[in-house]
Amino acid sequence: MINYREIFEEQGIDYLTYRALIDQLLLEGKATGDVTYDLHYTKMNVQRMNRVDKTVSLTDELTSSIDHLKENYKFLVITEGWCGDAAQIVPVFNKIATASLGKIDLKFVLRDKNLPLIDAHLTNGGRAIPVLIVLNESADQVLGTWGPRPQILQELLKEWRKENTEMPVLAEKLHGWYAKDKTQTTQAGLNELLKGLES
Repeated sequence: MINYREIFEEQGIDYLTYRALIDQLLLEGKATGDVTYDLHYTKMNVQRMNRVDKTVSLTDELTSSIDHLKENYKFLVITEGWCGDAAQIVPVFNKIATASLGKIDLKFVLRDKNLPLIDAHLTNGGRAIPVLIVLNESADQVLGTWGPRPQILQELLKEWRKENTEMPVLAEKLHGWYAKDKTQTTQAGLNELLKGLES
């Protein structure tokens, strides 16, 4: 049985600490994972996160849902610095938590150091990330999950994989989609999640 409260309180790190960890590991020639190819992806993902941090603006609908939250929540995110989807999405989680003015407490944990946790939240049998786990204020109850990417992109990726399984080709299509979408579909999905919490 997963002890969400213990993971959140003892292993979870905030967004700035997560970003600083990735930067520090890069200086040491490392990534959050154990594989050297992760370095290339991590460097690109730092640039992606920087861009999303600077450019993301929450939609009026999502801002309204955040403003109308009556309860306090814990957001536990399973992620890794080398994950391209995470780079496009985790800055949005941070923006939501910041806009909540304390109603949402956001923490991050690394997937590969928390395999029982990710194995409790598989996507189609795989350890896809990022996964957002919404917990109640005392962090002892899972209220909802979201991830590892917007549903429409999940479907597109399935189609793209039928045409080509080479990772560089898929990554180019994936990040091209994110660039055009400018977090709008991600925000719409997260807005639905928030609205469902108190309905």
